[in-house]
Amino acid sequence: MSFPDRKETEVRRMLEGPHPALPPDLAGRAAERGHRILLRHRALRTIGWLLLLAAVVAFGVWAAIVEPWTAPPPTDTAPPLEGW
Repeated sequence: MSFPDRKETEVRRMLEGPHPALPPDLAGRAAERGHRILLRHRALRTIGWLLLLAAVVAFGVWAAIVEPWTAPPPTDTAPPLEGW
């Protein structure tokens, strides 16, 4: 025979008891808060995409100016031989 779990018994007792009264405007406040959160997420997502676009454009401009795909000019590693 197993004894009932103390936590389970306590939770069952709490669920069977009287439920607290909810404020009448709770649903409206929750909907308004959810709307604000959605607007904030949408704004952050838009800002993130704009920053990514700006970084891509900046990289493109830098690459067009610097041309990193071309070979660097040759440098002389020894002095010219004169007077032989």
